[in-house]
Amino acid sequence: MSGVLAGKRILVTGVVTEASIAFHVARLAQEEGAEVVLTGFGRLSLIERIAARLPKPVPVIELDVTDQAHLDTLADRIRESADSPDERYGLDGVVHSIAYGPQGAFSFLDGDWADVSTAVQVSAYSLKSLTTACLPLLERRGGSVVGLTFDATVAWPHYDWMGVAKAALESTSRYLARDLGGRGIRCNLVAAGPLRSMAAKSIPGFGELAEVWQHRAPIGWDLVDPDPAARGVVALLSDFFPRTTGEIVHVDGGVHMMGA
Repeated sequence: MSGVLAGKRILVTGVVTEASIAFHVARLAQEEGAEVVLTGFGRLSLIERIAARLPKPVPVIELDVTDQAHLDTLADRIRESADSPDERYGLDGVVHSIAYGPQGAFSFLDGDWADVSTAVQVSAYSLKSLTTACLPLLERRGGSVVGLTFDATVAWPHYDWMGVAKAALESTSRYLARDLGGRGIRCNLVAAGPLRSMAAKSIPGFGELAEVWQHRAPIGWDLVDPDPAARGVVALLSDFFPRTTGEIVHVDGGVHMMGA
């Protein structure tokens, strides 16, 4: 099979609905020749129904990134999901599309540590915990870890402690890139523009935040089209960036580089 991911195995986290970036990453990865494994949190039956809309069937593995038992057994459960599992089974890529902040995390001055620590653990630390959980599979073949962020170099309206969590995610990616480069593993992020998704519904004032993109994206931005961001992720999973690591690729219509 041809395609930029031909012959690769990719783990994709964070599929919640058909509109999610993660779903479109999984779809594009399959179209580009990859074998895909999904993880899900919560209602697995719902995620399995969404997964059934992909071009090809995929296994769905339960994963709560805050549950150490889930992380400790992840590599074995991924291996067992294969059609012909054996000790040589490996992954070529991991997609981190996981973020969560309690409502208190969206009030900077009022947010308490319980809310902030949850946002940081789920949205940032999980990049490290997911990657290290997959290391037994990634080290067999080397590969690419790609996460999704929302530009954390500036302070956005309403985003508050989630912005701090994204800054922690971006720093985490750089340290992973440093420590795993010698094992042939790259770690990069795609900074996507805002999308009307399930996650967006939990952000107070999302409409005001998203409005920025309607008049500041020089090449334009579609709030309901996850495909451009998904393509950025798939490109970084491919072999076309063999010496790119610790990088943040902006797929945001160009808003990040516009002056005041």
